[in-house]
Amino acid sequence: MSCRLRQTAPRAARLSTMNDVVVTDDNCRLWAQQTGQGPPVLLCHGGPGLWDIFGDLAQMLAGTARVIRWDQRGCGRSEHRGPYTVSQSIADLDAVRQHLAGPQTVLLGHSWGATLALRYALRHPDRVSKLIYVSGTGIDPVPTWNPVYKQKLRDRLGKHLHRWDELDGRARTPAEDREMAVLQWTADFADDRRALELAKRIATPWFDINVDCNAKLNAEAKQYLAENDVAAQCRTLDIPTLVIHGAEDIRPPWAVDSLHHALPRCQRRTIAHAGHLPWVEDADTFRTTVSEFLALNGWRARRGR
Repeated sequence: MSCRLRQTAPRAARLSTMNDVVVTDDNCRLWAQQTGQGPPVLLCHGGPGLWDIFGDLAQMLAGTARVIRWDQRGCGRSEHRGPYTVSQSIADLDAVRQHLAGPQTVLLGHSWGATLALRYALRHPDRVSKLIYVSGTGIDPVPTWNPVYKQKLRDRLGKHLHRWDELDGRARTPAEDREMAVLQWTADFADDRRALELAKRIATPWFDINVDCNAKLNAEAKQYLAENDVAAQCRTLDIPTLVIHGAEDIRPPWAVDSLHHALPRCQRRTIAHAGHLPWVEDADTFRTTVSEFLALNGWRARRGR
């Protein structure tokens, strides 16, 4: 894939934050940002159809790594146009990797981004030095976790359930779209005392959810799991992998059991008292877990690219 990089800040300020725009071979402009100094760690946000929410995580890892964030095609600050396919998402990720990370990078994906990072590693294993799979939903051909998730979502919404049901059942204004998302995201936190505050923080700044992107990528990803032996593919993936899950995530941790067992070089960490965004609710444990994994096998921070 050929693509172009346009920079909006000088390269000299490596320890500061630097904004970039990666232009793909079909001229789709992808927002990206780099923070810190050292070996590259490339982040893939969830959704699909959402945007990067890794500001705190980037600062957390910036002391030992050069953290690269980006908004996927059609999402957030990136250009809003398709095609919305998994192959295109992998190609876009490869463009960001090629022009910002270099020949090889650590990949960290969260939720849908964990699926994307895994699919990328399976297609381009030589371009991934380590894989960190955070709060994913696994590789089972039948998504048996989904009914559990839906019930736990309603249980966790608690006092917000009536309003969420009301908004979910009718056409909404843009302001109501944000309100509904914030209410739904409260269920992603284990601490219900802070859940609304944390969900509002995740939704700030707010970018419209790309529902077309969400529907198409989710449908394709589900079909791929149903029609392919992904566990067999994973058994060939000779990349150090860390699977992280919050113990209180409403997406049940057992959904990733088959992935954990299939990957030949996989370690797993469940973070107690954390939900779907474990780096938000237990930053110290998340930082230590990731830093120790990165340090394995001689991975060390170094200057430059």
